[in-house]
Amino acid sequence: MSLVAVGLSHHTCPVALRERLAFSPDSIPTALARLRKHFESGGVVILSTCNRVEIYVHHAQKTNDVICREISQFLSEWHQIPETEFQRALYTYEDEQAAGHLFRVAAGVDSLVVGETQILGQVHDAYLAAQAQQTADKVIHGLFQRAFSTAKSVRTSSAIGSGKVSVSSVAVDLATAIFMDFAQTTVLVVGAGETAELTLKCLCEKGARHIFIVNRSPESATELAAAYGGIAREWQALPAALVESDIVITSTSAPGYVLQHDTVESALRQRKGRPMLLIDIAVPRDIDPRVGELPDVYLYNIDDLQRVVEQNMEARRQELSRCMAIIDKSAQQFAAWVHGLAAEPTIRSMAEELHQIREQELEKTLNTLNSIPEDHKQEIRYLTERIVNRILQRPMREIKQEIGHHDPHTVIHLVKRMFGLEK
Repeated sequence: MSLVAVGLSHHTCPVALRERLAFSPDSIPTALARLRKHFESGGVVILSTCNRVEIYVHHAQKTNDVICREISQFLSEWHQIPETEFQRALYTYEDEQAAGHLFRVAAGVDSLVVGETQILGQVHDAYLAAQAQQTADKVIHGLFQRAFSTAKSVRTSSAIGSGKVSVSSVAVDLATAIFMDFAQTTVLVVGAGETAELTLKCLCEKGARHIFIVNRSPESATELAAAYGGIAREWQALPAALVESDIVITSTSAPGYVLQHDTVESALRQRKGRPMLLIDIAVPRDIDPRVGELPDVYLYNIDDLQRVVEQNMEARRQELSRCMAIIDKSAQQFAAWVHGLAAEPTIRSMAEELHQIREQELEKTLNTLNSIPEDHKQEIRYLTERIVNRILQRPMREIKQEIGHHDPHTVIHLVKRMFGLEK
């Protein structure tokens, strides 16, 4: 089969180059239409994400070398970038290796964050775009359907997706261990950093409804509060907001501590034993480390969260060998299926040849049996048809199996010679 994957990713080049070669969602239909002119009677899919740009091509006539060269030229012409600027970053996978690569990508094994799930949706979107532009032929369709089923098998048969691997998700996991119902908790965000907002978003998705935002910039506080249905409080109101808050997320750029030991201790006295989770995502830290010694306080800083992230990442990495075994087996099965497709025209010709012989011999016999009723003749026709179909079953199965393990052209040539199908 001529199946090729050509691309570049976070493994081979920096984000600056990936950005220059990326395809926007709006541009992909036009790009697919142009590629279709290069690869008529074939199949093409473009996968473009923040971490990779890959083009998958299947073609029955063109060689893999020609396909790779044309893809490189297309990337250069489309993005108006000389090939010399990205040639060294390109990688190429052919046939079974191309299938295996896509299966690794879809399963999250090849991702920057091992085991992440977003990539599967992006692969699915790329396939749907190709379907919409009618650039997904039978092999491309089979390739991506198997990629989706392989990704599912990897997820269900391994722990590749276990354990949170982002600071914000780890922070929410810690909150879940302390507070069972986020709808009954009050969240205070001090500052407006990106990670703090991601953490707030995760908490809201888990049910958090009572939210305060405190920032030195009133405009930033109001904007973030509006985005999540919260209330913006003035900076001077921070001690009072602290008393009401069960979960506190700090992410400012202040040079010193924003929450001092005495401020938190005073808030705790007014809370009368109700626990408080403080998540300090700032660098340098926003919360005095001595706060962690106070009763009913759970304090975590960015280093604590990063350690949990790294432990979870290591656990995922240890699952890679199990994942690769599933992916390799699936790639082999896909290759065998594609090889079997090559035999279909010959198998059809073989069946037609045998049925033609059956018809000829049957008619000769029936012409000599004029006394037999017509319904009996019809039964004889059905009988001979069933016999030929039964005879064909084993050769058809064996041909497909042989092609899966040997050179398809040799097997097909032998079958054609045996049954006189050369023409």
